[in-house]
Amino acid sequence: MNTPLILHLASTSPRRREILAALDIDFKVASVDVDETPLDAELPADMVVRLAVAKAGAAIVDAADLALGADTAVVVDGQALGKPVDQADCLRMLELLSGRGHKVVTGVALCGENKTWTALSETDVYFREISRDEALAYWQSGEPRDKAGAYAIQGLGGVFVERIEGSYSNVVGLPVFETVALLSDAGFEVLRRHE
Repeated sequence: MNTPLILHLASTSPRRREILAALDIDFKVASVDVDETPLDAELPADMVVRLAVAKAGAAIVDAADLALGADTAVVVDGQALGKPVDQADCLRMLELLSGRGHKVVTGVALCGENKTWTALSETDVYFREISRDEALAYWQSGEPRDKAGAYAIQGLGGVFVERIEGSYSNVVGLPVFETVALLSDAGFEVLRRHE
């Protein structure tokens, strides 16, 4: 089986890099600049897949290579929460998430020579009640500043999570099952024998 010479990860996210590295996949990081503005009346699930495709497409360097893109959104009441712009925005988001469930959706796209593979992962996340003092202390920790929905499940934000239903790696930002399935469909060997 011909494995592409290079897999480009269209993301500088440390979390996505860690997940791919844990899978023993060789890859290069590609920094891409994609407008992440939602389209009018666009559903969050459609948005994350569209943005994943745009990111992967922007990371293609050579036609023989593969590029992997992903985009994650936290969804409450059908609306995607972006990254908080300031403290007030973070506190508003955490108040929305407090004591209830929400969805985390991640679109994954793999672009290769004349072909694009896509997948969508959805996970239900349930938060305990969050006091205003806790939300403020969390903002002051610095962690939520660049996180969709103003929290990181793999970090300090995990203290708010009562339970999840679905893929943990999806909530972190790169669903392992879907990612490996796309790579396999493209002929990229994830589990391979080391000589």
